[in-house]
Amino acid sequence: MREVAWMAGAALGSWLAVGAVGDDRVNPESFFGMAGPLVAVCGSWIATERIRRAAPERVLDAMIRGFAVKFAFFGVYVAVMLLGLSLRPLPFVGAFVSYFIALYAMQALFMSRLTTTK
Repeated sequence: MREVAWMAGAALGSWLAVGAVGDDRVNPESFFGMAGPLVAVCGSWIATERIRRAAPERVLDAMIRGFAVKFAFFGVYVAVMLLGLSLRPLPFVGAFVSYFIALYAMQALFMSRLTTTK
């Protein structure tokens, strides 16, 4: 769970910094651009870690199923944010893409450590 704390801390800390500098020009879009990827990486990390402890041979299958779930989640999430909440597209998409890349890069680093440690 230490990894979840690192990912959440990095995302929330950077969002606070961006919000302090950008003020109303980037909020609430930057928050919602951060929230979706953060929920997805934290949820998938927790699930992967639990499955690895219980049955390591099932991790790859779980990750493949998780990919399909996240694919659908992100499609619905972006549609709801842009169409349902009427967020401004440019700041939302900028934040979403930035957090998506950064958080999944962090998860990949943690995953490499998870697979090389005993």
